Amino acid sequence: MKDDKRGITASIRKYIRPEVFPTPFCPGCGHGILMGAILRAVDELGLPFDRMLFVSGIGCSGWIPSPHYAADTLHTTHGRPIAFATGAKLFNPDLKVVVIGGDGDLASIGAGHLVHAARRNVDLTVICANNRVYGMTGGQVTPTTPLGARTATTPSGNSERPFDLCRLVKAAGATYVARYSVYHVRPLIRALKRALEHRGFAFVEVLSSCPTQYGRRNDLAEPAAMLRYFKEHCVSLDRAKRMSQEELEGKIVIGEFVGG
Repeated sequence: MKDDKRGITASIRKYIRPEVFPTPFCPGCGHGILMGAILRAVDELGLPFDRMLFVSGIGCSGWIPSPHYAADTLHTTHGRPIAFATGAKLFNPDLKVVVIGGDGDLASIGAGHLVHAARRNVDLTVICANNRVYGMTGGQVTPTTPLGARTATTPSGNSERPFDLCRLVKAAGATYVARYSVYHVRPLIRALKRALEHRGFAFVEVLSSCPTQYGRRNDLAEPAAMLRYFKEHCVSLDRAKRMSQEELEGKIVIGEFVGG
């Protein structure tokens, strides 16, 4: 389908508030790709947008649904979107409730909510836009920042082992778990569709590019360089099973880990 003058395809234009463009995202930010991928998944499934609630916390990822989506959105305090979403789902079980948060939002201050919602198998779709840094507040280290990566608070390189979020929520009891990057758009959309259709706690980690805060400190300042990084360093789950630990060093395993 043809794009309009803002680059929005006709298939998803109806889901977007026209008055909010251009987006607040930095040039090259992967969150815009994720924003479109979520809407394409909704459109391909034919989900009723008026029966969906998008809940987000504070951070760059919070701008994905609010104010862009022409749906009910709940923009909550930092680290608490899963708690608010759980309350909304319990109050109105007929709602399709989708949480969109960042790695700092969901895996740092919100980590307790994340693991307990997975443990309880709450019927939520949780999408983590993981750019591996606090993008909005200056580029500080987060629980998913890779070992050795430079941030505003680790200028000599991160010395702490990061969370593997997919392994974490799988161990906690999540019944659908997947990871893809914004480079792998079609597999990402397929995973988002499965997560949206899933009954129970569904978690999709989305590796998103942040040239402004993460990239420029780690020799990936150009937007294309970050996408090439995902292309070269991500390996499928099936391929990873045939690789040695030495071969997997520095690689990121993508695919469906539970429920695929």
